[in-house]
Amino acid sequence: MGLSALALVLIRTPWLDALDSAVLLPTLMLVGAAILGEAKPIDTSVGPGETRSLSMSTPFVLALVAVSGGVALVAQVAASLTDDIVNRRDVKKSLFNVAQYSISVFVARVVYALLAGVPLFEGHAVVGTAQIAPLMVAGIAMVTVNWVLVAAVVSIASSQPFRLSSGEDVRTFISTNLMLLPTGGIAAMVADDGAIALVLLAAPVVAAHMFAAASAKHAHAVAHDSLTGLGNRGAMESRVRHALKAAREDELPGPGLVLIDLDHFKDINDTLGHSVGDTILQEVAQRLVDAAPDSVVHRLGGDEFAVVIDGDLRAAQRAANGLLASLDEPVLVEGLEILVRASAGIAVAPEHGHTSELLMKHADIALYRAKRERDGISVFDYRHDVNSVETLQLLAELRTALEHDQLRVVYQPQVNLRTGRMVAVEALVRWDHPARAKVGPDKFIPLAENSGLIFPLTAFVLDTSLAQIAQWRKVRHDLRLSVNLSARHLSDLSLPQQISNALDKHGVPASALVLEITETGILSDAVRADVVIRAIRAIGVEVAIDDYGTGNASLNYLKNLEVDELKVDRTFVGNIHSDRHDHAIVAYTVELALDLGLRVVAEGIEDERTAELLREMGEVIGQGHHLGRPVPPHEIVRRLALESERTSWSPRES
Repeated sequence: MGLSALALVLIRTPWLDALDSAVLLPTLMLVGAAILGEAKPIDTSVGPGETRSLSMSTPFVLALVAVSGGVALVAQVAASLTDDIVNRRDVKKSLFNVAQYSISVFVARVVYALLAGVPLFEGHAVVGTAQIAPLMVAGIAMVTVNWVLVAAVVSIASSQPFRLSSGEDVRTFISTNLMLLPTGGIAAMVADDGAIALVLLAAPVVAAHMFAAASAKHAHAVAHDSLTGLGNRGAMESRVRHALKAAREDELPGPGLVLIDLDHFKDINDTLGHSVGDTILQEVAQRLVDAAPDSVVHRLGGDEFAVVIDGDLRAAQRAANGLLASLDEPVLVEGLEILVRASAGIAVAPEHGHTSELLMKHADIALYRAKRERDGISVFDYRHDVNSVETLQLLAELRTALEHDQLRVVYQPQVNLRTGRMVAVEALVRWDHPARAKVGPDKFIPLAENSGLIFPLTAFVLDTSLAQIAQWRKVRHDLRLSVNLSARHLSDLSLPQQISNALDKHGVPASALVLEITETGILSDAVRADVVIRAIRAIGVEVAIDDYGTGNASLNYLKNLEVDELKVDRTFVGNIHSDRHDHAIVAYTVELALDLGLRVVAEGIEDERTAELLREMGEVIGQGHHLGRPVPPHEIVRRLALESERTSWSPRES
C-alpha cells in the first residue's frame, strides 16, 4: 500500500509546478526542516532501555501537504530513510517506516484535497485562512493513521490485543500533536511569503518543540516510575482495565496479574545505602523486563513490581517462575555480589476477579501468603480469603496505630528472688484498638515481623521506654530496661548506630539497656547476627538470649557470642515443682550459666513454690505473674515507692 501510494504520487505530481524557481527555496527549507525534525525527535522512555520517539517532522510535512502536494510525501520518505540510515536500523523496519509514512501522508493529502476543494495532484498552491481548518483535519488524519499502523505492528509483534497496543501513551501522543499541528498550519501560510518568513518562524518552532518535549515528559512522568522508567501503579491499573475489557470482548482468558516483592530489601538499603539500593532496583527492573518480553512490567513503589500477563493461570505461573528465576544470578554493585530474592503473588481473571481492583487485592493477598509461608510463589485461593483479608485489614490498622499513637508500652517487673527487690523491667507493647475489643501481641507482633512494620514498632517501643527510664533515673530509680528484638533486626547492620542514637537522645547510659534476642533469631543468620551482637555490646548495651531452651543452640555457642544474660523459657520453669526432668534441666542451665558469668532470668513464675525452688538454685532473677504483671509506668513507680518504704522501716539486726 505504501509503495503504491508513493508510486502514484511520483507519477501524477506536476513536478515542474511544485518545484517552480519562485517557491523552490521555501519548499527546500520545509523539506530540510522535515529531515531535521525526523532526526531530532522527542524521546520518551517507556521502560528500561526502551524509548518511543515522537517525530518533529510532522508540522513541516503537513505544511508541504498544502503547499506542494506530492513533495510532502517525498520529503517524509527522505526524512525517514535518512534517519534510518544514520541510526542503522534493520531493513525491514526501515521499509515499514517508509510504507506507513507514505500511507499517512497520502491520506492527509486526500483529506485536504476533499475538504479544501483542490485537485489531489497539483503543484504549488497558496494557503490562506480558509484552508487552515481543512489542513488541521488532514493533519489529524495523518497522525492518526500513523498511530494506528504502528499500534497494529506492535500488536502483531507482541501478540497483544490491538486495543492494548493502541492505548499506550495516548496522552503523550495527543498533547504533543496538539502543539505540532498548528505550527504546520502557520508554516503553510507563511511559505508563500518567502524564505525570510520561514526563518522568522524558527523561534516559535523551537519554542513549540521545547513545549511539546516538556509536555511529553510530563505526560510520561505521570504514568512512569522515575527510577526505573517502568509504568507506575496508575499505568498498571489502566493496563489491567484495558486488558480485562479486551479479554471480555474477545472471549479470551486472563489477564493475569503477578505481584513481585523483594525479600529483605530494607536490610540491603539500610546496610549498603540507598544509592546501592537504587542500582539494584534498576537491575531488577531490567531483568524482569527481559524475562517477560511479551508482558508489561510496572514498579508500584519501593521494592514491589507488577507484571500484567496476557493469558490464563498457567501462563501467569510460567511467567512468575521465569521472573523469579531471572533473579537467581547475584547483582554486581560496586564490586559486591548481592543475592536478591523475591516472592510472587498471582491472581487471574476471570476466576479471581472481574475488575482491576479485585485482581490487585487478590494478588496482594497471594503475595502476602507467599512471603509468610516462604514458598516463593502463591496463587490466590478463596479458601484463604477471609483470613487474608482480615490480616491485611489488621496490617493497615497497625500502620495507622503507629501513626496515631494508639500503641502504648507497659512494663513487667524482673525481681531478684533472694532480696525480693525489683531490679529491672521488660518493655512490652500493647495496642489500644479503637474498634476491636482486644488485639493481643501474639497476633499483631508476628504480623509486624512478616510485613516489615517490626522496625518502626520496635523503634517506638525503644524510644518510649528509654524516655521512661530517663525519667525514673532522675528520681534515682536505676532500673535496667529489657527490650525485645526480632530475628529481622539481627540482619540489620545499622541497628547498633540506631540504638546508640536513641540512648544519646534520652541521656540513658548504655549499661541500663538489655536487648533480648531468641536462639532461632541468632541461628537464622548466625554470621550476621554475630556481627550485630558484637557491635551492640561494643557500645556498652547488654544482650540477653530470650526463651532459652526452645531453640537449637548450645550454651557454649551462646558463650562464644558473648551474651550477658540468659532467660530460661517458661515451658521449663513452670513445671519444675512437678516434673523432675524440667527441674534438672533448669538447675543445670542456671548452674552452668552462672559459672560462665551470665546473669540468669527465669520466665513464667506463676506461684511461690516455683519461686522458692529457683531461689535455691542460686542468684536468679524472676519474672512472671506471681512477681508482677505488665503494668503502666505509674504502677512501677508505686511499687518502687513501697519497696523503698519497706526497706526504710525494716527492723535493724542486732
